[in-house]
Amino acid sequence: MGPPEGIAIVSASLSPLASFGLRRGKEHQGGSCHDGRMSRVTCDLTVSLDGFVAGPNQRAEEPLGDGGELLHRWMFEDPEANAPEIEGILAAGAFIMGRNMFAGPGPSVWDKGWRGWWGDEPPYHAPVFVLTHHQHEPLEMEGGTSFHFVTDGIESALARAREAAGDRDVAIAGGAQTARQFLSAGLMDELRLHIAPMILGGGERLLDGVGDVKLEQAEVRGTGLVTHVRYLVVR
Repeated sequence: MGPPEGIAIVSASLSPLASFGLRRGKEHQGGSCHDGRMSRVTCDLTVSLDGFVAGPNQRAEEPLGDGGELLHRWMFEDPEANAPEIEGILAAGAFIMGRNMFAGPGPSVWDKGWRGWWGDEPPYHAPVFVLTHHQHEPLEMEGGTSFHFVTDGIESALARAREAAGDRDVAIAGGAQTARQFLSAGLMDELRLHIAPMILGGGERLLDGVGDVKLEQAEVRGTGLVTHVRYLVVR
């Protein structure tokens, strides 16, 4: 089932972009190559100091769990200071997300009329590939966003996203389980953590069970409400 009528927030770490009303600027509309190399696979997630991307008791009414929405204060309360990171989240040429990020917690099929948390014009303006066990026809939205539902695993989703993105990056939009899958499988190039100075004490932890993953710290920047850390995944 989809969420009850009237819920305005969305269900994973990039969720606040919807109500924040972000739109990609013209600088992100064209392709951007990386010296002829294959595009990167990136992932931006906001986490608490104790490593959670969502609080306990995730449910349709509170998709980010108890206290989880407070992780994203840096987007709402200090957007100018965090503008480079906010813009970077939406700079990819294609996105991959989990079923829960698209439709909320729970394994069941969402309502037939459900079209995501983001209204008629989601902020992605690019193809979005949703990992799910349920087949669904693609959804074409306003502003260039389209949702495509992938039932045959992360490798298939990544292949389709790379083709759609061309020479631009592919972004793993969330949530935690999807990020863990890509990180564990060695299919992620760059992990960007936005660390909020709060402790959730429980909920959906990001890095549990990812195995022996080596990260190289590439950049650190902080503002009053968040510390941004960019890691390269070392293979």
